[in-house]
Amino acid sequence: MEIWVLLSFPLLGGLWLGATGQRAQAPLVNLLFSLATLGAAGFLAVRVLQEGRVSAWDEQFVVDPFNVFLVGLTAFVGMTTAWFSRSYVGNEVQHGRLSASRLRLYHGMYQAFLFTLLVALTTNNLGLLWVAMEAATLTTVLLVSLYRTPASLEAAWKYFILCGVGIAQALFGTILLYFAAEKVLGEGGNALLWTHLAQVKGQLEPTIVSLAFVFLLVGYGTKVGLAPLHNWLPDAHAEGPTPISAVLSGLLLNVALYAILRTKVLVDGALHQPFAGHLMMGFGVFSVAVAALFLMRQKDIKRLFAYSSIEHMGLMTFAFGMGGAVANFAGLLHMTMHSLTKSAIFFAVGHASQKSGTQLMTQIRGLIRTSPTIGWGLLLGALAILGMPPFGVFASEFLILTTAMHEQPWATPILLGALGVAFAAIFGKVQPMVFGPATGQRLPHPPAILPVFLHLTLVLILGLYLPPVLATWYRQAAALLG
Repeated sequence: MEIWVLLSFPLLGGLWLGATGQRAQAPLVNLLFSLATLGAAGFLAVRVLQEGRVSAWDEQFVVDPFNVFLVGLTAFVGMTTAWFSRSYVGNEVQHGRLSASRLRLYHGMYQAFLFTLLVALTTNNLGLLWVAMEAATLTTVLLVSLYRTPASLEAAWKYFILCGVGIAQALFGTILLYFAAEKVLGEGGNALLWTHLAQVKGQLEPTIVSLAFVFLLVGYGTKVGLAPLHNWLPDAHAEGPTPISAVLSGLLLNVALYAILRTKVLVDGALHQPFAGHLMMGFGVFSVAVAALFLMRQKDIKRLFAYSSIEHMGLMTFAFGMGGAVANFAGLLHMTMHSLTKSAIFFAVGHASQKSGTQLMTQIRGLIRTSPTIGWGLLLGALAILGMPPFGVFASEFLILTTAMHEQPWATPILLGALGVAFAAIFGKVQPMVFGPATGQRLPHPPAILPVFLHLTLVLILGLYLPPVLATWYRQAAALLG
């Protein structure tokens, strides 16, 4: 019952706002539907905490300790982004960048996007997971192209084509996985149910399963933004509305990585060797190194933090590739910290670019004087994402790096060097934006600063103290990953 309630709110919200989203109260309605979704996610989390696993519709949907924390994270960031979006969209309307019809498209597709993410997280059927990921691509393509400028249309087409090719690879991988499973489970829908596959993973044909994982890693890895499959991500972040950049970076990348992790469990069980882990570690280290190098060349502030997302997704992929209790725990913790921190940064970046009328970092200066709250939000967010203590990103990166020193020492100097380059690049570009000579204009609507500091406060608290309930979730999820 809780799963249906969870999915019904964003679905109804998408339909309602798709019909009435041009009205003045649409941003508030969008926030109310997102709040309802968060409440449903909270009730579902309590149920899973009590029972361990919740299923619906003949096991087509299953929520366990692994995906329930991602469901809660998705609902929370979706709500705070809708909160931030009220002020952001109001300023865009005042500046003439959004019309009534585009406002309706924005709000309707925002709720539809949350619906597709929650379906992808809660479904037990790997085929339906693929459908939900494809639907998430289609909804965000419309959102990336919202402004209808030549640059936004180009970014949307690049996103659609590259992720379309990637999702086709994931479909072929899913078909191969079904081919391996039907020999054990027989024909029918059960051959794509993850819980059934996990029970017989040791009986799956190793050659077919390993080939399936290669296609799934390439397919869903395109959505994660792993190098060299990342080319769509910086353009989509830079040209779409900033709230969409926040949910793309903070939510969509997580869900795509979740899809890879679900299949990795099956591959590990079938092969009894770290084939999947080695591939993930290779893609992860390469992504961290490539993103660090590209960070130094960026002039657009949203592209800067888009490459930062590639870096951190690479770090998570490397952690999950190492596997084991500590590395999986660190990867899950880093996933949480990155989502909260990066969305907070994009909230601050959105208002900073609106005040300055540009996304070029050389023209954004003196935020600490023109808008101290935005300036401090951007500065603290940058320090948090760079792994400065006592923020939670420091704790998760420390766990990943110390585990790498023990288990994969070859990767440690590469990761440390890339993180050092990223630190210098981001801090060197953010510092003059915050403390330089003042530029900018007054916004028609006051900026939504509370979501920024709410996220950063949570990241700070989790860096100092991890609640036992959350730690238990992470341990249980890490155990499910093997």
